[in-house]
Amino acid sequence: MRFSYYQNIAPPADSPQQVAEASLSPAKKIVWSQSVREYVQRAFAPESAVDSVTKPQLEAMLKKIITEAAESEALNSIKWETMPPPQHFVLEERKGVSLKAAVTAVGDNDGSTSKKRKSSEPLEDLSPPPWRKINDRIAFEDRITYVNQDQADRVEKKQHKKKSTLNVEGLSKYQADLDKRQKRFNLDPSGSNSPVPWRTARTTSPEPDQGPIVGTCEKLEKNYLRLTAPPKPDIVRPLHILRHTLELLKKKWRKENDYNYICDQFKSMRQDLTVQHIKNDFTVDVYEIHARIALEKGDLGEYNQCQTQLRALYKQNLGGHPAEFLAYRILYFIHTCNRANMNDVLADLTPTDKEQTAVKHALQVRSALALGNYYRFFRLYLDTPNMGAYLMDMFVNRERLAALANICKA
Repeated sequence: MRFSYYQNIAPPADSPQQVAEASLSPAKKIVWSQSVREYVQRAFAPESAVDSVTKPQLEAMLKKIITEAAESEALNSIKWETMPPPQHFVLEERKGVSLKAAVTAVGDNDGSTSKKRKSSEPLEDLSPPPWRKINDRIAFEDRITYVNQDQADRVEKKQHKKKSTLNVEGLSKYQADLDKRQKRFNLDPSGSNSPVPWRTARTTSPEPDQGPIVGTCEKLEKNYLRLTAPPKPDIVRPLHILRHTLELLKKKWRKENDYNYICDQFKSMRQDLTVQHIKNDFTVDVYEIHARIALEKGDLGEYNQCQTQLRALYKQNLGGHPAEFLAYRILYFIHTCNRANMNDVLADLTPTDKEQTAVKHALQVRSALALGNYYRFFRLYLDTPNMGAYLMDMFVNRERLAALANICKA
């Protein structure tokens, strides 16, 4: 228990007053006041005990307190009724606070050091903090903290050096270097002779947007090239040419089944549609066909690109097969175990979406796996509508092994 240490020790042979008196010089005859005697008794009382303060430490601190008070002739001036017990000063010493400072603080609270306050400097004479001063030569960020004279001189010297870097024409070093680069690349700072508007100076207003280009290329087949500059109309196929290209690619896919060639041609078609800002039912058809071919070949990278664009196109009600690709999206999240995106899809489903055959099948697959009903899952795998089986092929072996593990445990 907390006070068992002091309760189980037999009382000392001498009284607490005698223990304290023994610490003082025998040459001095000290008359103990009743308040001092009560303070000594209170020091040894069980309610003043502290677990971390031992009895020898308590006696030593009590002797030290009374000795300090006697030598400073403050035994009768200190209010012993409000003086903290010696255990308190032991803890304060451990924190690095000296006994004299602690006793002085108690004395200040009792009004015994009011004379010392009068001898100190008045508070009204203290200078205001430096951030309240108004000094134009010191920068704002330097006024936040105290700035001595040496720091102020350094700030002023730095500002003077910055001003000296200006050349005769009034241009900073940065602006001069910018002009050199513009001259090296044959760029007019005014922007009038600049080959591209985004490389002109900041003061030059950009040219107005000319809108989407209209292609003039008549080729049906064109390789995909990543754009590094604004495309020219003579290398972009217009919409009516792209329609013929799509029919040609369908025939070649059925006949040759060359995925590398077909993927490159479809990416080229998508690029021509993008630079011309064409968004209609034909655009949806191109992305859907490319996504189906990518699924058939297991190219999830191209499938994801097409699926992302199709989501934006479906929101514009441009036709297509949104229910089919919504089911693909659910199956894809089952394959990637992406629960966060799956929850978002389930939250956005409408009652009409849930009645669609492909969507209903995808939801049943998810439910069967969530419940661990592997018999129902493999029955659904054999009866997958559209091209969902290509997505289920990617995770059916994983679920088969999980089913086998559960059977072995059973």
